Amino acid sequence: MAQRSPEEKRDVMRYYDELAGSYNSLYGDEQDLKIDLALGVVRLKDSDLVLDVGCGTGLLFDHIAESVGQIVGLDLSSGILGVASERSRELRERCKVSIIRADADFMPFREEAFDVIFAFTLLQNLPDPAVTVKEITRVAQTDSTIVITGLKKSFSEERIKSILGGRGIEVSITRTVNQAQDLMAVCRKVHEAKDK
Repeated sequence: MAQRSPEEKRDVMRYYDELAGSYNSLYGDEQDLKIDLALGVVRLKDSDLVLDVGCGTGLLFDHIAESVGQIVGLDLSSGILGVASERSRELRERCKVSIIRADADFMPFREEAFDVIFAFTLLQNLPDPAVTVKEITRVAQTDSTIVITGLKKSFSEERIKSILGGRGIEVSITRTVNQAQDLMAVCRKVHEAKDK
């Protein structure tokens, strides 16, 4: 797959702005499946600060609100964040959820801020997935868990491993999500990312 240009990133943002109202009905079941599979192998603690990069409509929030201390949802699409913001208000009694509009390649967070990071179906929407993974690694604490999925039509298992390799990430599980269109990698940050 050819890498996306920055202009294409803006096109993707506009696409998700327009799709915001119907995203859950179109893709909600598939996203819920990926989330359930990931949560089957990830241990969450009530003290965890969780980052959902490319959070979309915030479907993950419902799954983890009662299991973690705080969730930060980040996405570039203002339309889709409107839906996520409404979902976060509904969860106010169960968990603190913060919504941030920002680019996944340039996140406004300090280094080693998050205990657990999820990036569901994000990488194929960005110009250089390796840059995105480097930024995810930057904001992950050492020994934190990172879950990344990518569409099978965009990524082979070898390509996912290549993108993750050499960035201070140890991949413990890479599997195809059979009922979904994704590959999933469950990783652990083992040390500071190397510049690559």
